[in-house]
Amino acid sequence: MPARTAAPLTAAAIDALRALTPGAQGTTHFNHGGASLPSAATLEAIYSHLQREAMLGPMEAGVAARQQTERARTLAAQLLNAQPAEIALTTGNSPGWGAAFAALGAWQPGDRILVGRHEWGGNLATMRLTAQRAGASIEAIASDSSGAVDPEALEAMLDDRVRLIALTWLPANGGLINPAAAIGKVARRHGIPYFIDAAQAVGQLPIDVAQLGCDVLSGAGRKALRGPRGTGLLYVRQDFLPRLTPAFVDTYSAPLDAHGEPVLRAGAARFESAEASMALRCGLANALQEALEIGLENIRARIDATAQALRAQLAAIPGVTVLDQGHERSGLVAFNLAGQDPVSVQRSLAAQGVVIGSNGAAYTPLDMRAGGLSQIARASVSYLTTEAEIGRLLEGLRALAR
Repeated sequence: MPARTAAPLTAAAIDALRALTPGAQGTTHFNHGGASLPSAATLEAIYSHLQREAMLGPMEAGVAARQQTERARTLAAQLLNAQPAEIALTTGNSPGWGAAFAALGAWQPGDRILVGRHEWGGNLATMRLTAQRAGASIEAIASDSSGAVDPEALEAMLDDRVRLIALTWLPANGGLINPAAAIGKVARRHGIPYFIDAAQAVGQLPIDVAQLGCDVLSGAGRKALRGPRGTGLLYVRQDFLPRLTPAFVDTYSAPLDAHGEPVLRAGAARFESAEASMALRCGLANALQEALEIGLENIRARIDATAQALRAQLAAIPGVTVLDQGHERSGLVAFNLAGQDPVSVQRSLAAQGVVIGSNGAAYTPLDMRAGGLSQIARASVSYLTTEAEIGRLLEGLRALAR
């Protein structure tokens, strides 16, 4: 994995990074879990390629920038402790996850899919459509007393009908971090395909796909990684690739041979398309490079300390209930304010220049239903988040609570 930087992030280092982030100058941003703020260098990488397209033509510019755009693949492999051939560059987390799921092939009546209670609603929608057509079932793995997915409960559910174990590592509706590596040990021991939705983890946690034991891992560029929207990463373990047949291919992912037969690319690039934004890939490459230079261990430590401080201060406000579960927690902080619906809280804070998120039941339907929740407010932090920004958020919430 990438070597740790020599020293943790200091206040001076954070100030320097914020100075290189245009959005940090005018926005009090607590929606990094939705989409974070890109650096000026990431924006410049995008703009520069668009200029190349304007001057050379988009096709010619793509050829000219191929080395730069392919850096995104190499850097993503470094970020995940994978091989470049195991990385597909996608247009987002859901397109990558969905493409891998669709490639699993035909499902049969009685097939079982086991998911964590916190599974992303988009993944559930994809799985349910398939399960309904095939007569397969989707079953939730029980959680432990902390709210995290329980590996022992998973083990007790297994039989020869289980075709997939799916886990959303960092759920969208709160700060829980699921035990992805422990789930992976169970999956590997029984030889069951294991998919990890790492949309919130990529760029926030150190990730080692070998340690996780997953066959597929998907991530987004726009969240903690601070890359452009419309980019994503898909890891597919090399030995698992032969078990996947893409549902859709084109002249890039499966060019025709001399006999007119499609030939799938040998690596995960079989899940890519000829129709891709090279400008966004240039931006993604820069965002990946910045994350690796800062160090994922340093990023994780800074986000964890900031989120812990925010939770403690939110809990001290009368009427605020912090909703996060789990022993280990992420930079996503879920809460509600008594007597006010989360959307109204979000809008009131936005009027004061403070941006948060609000999530409905569709984001994590199984978990929201289990918790008796229909909506939550969410403040997601970054390593860029400062004490002054937390102060503005708390001030706005105290005013609403009064």
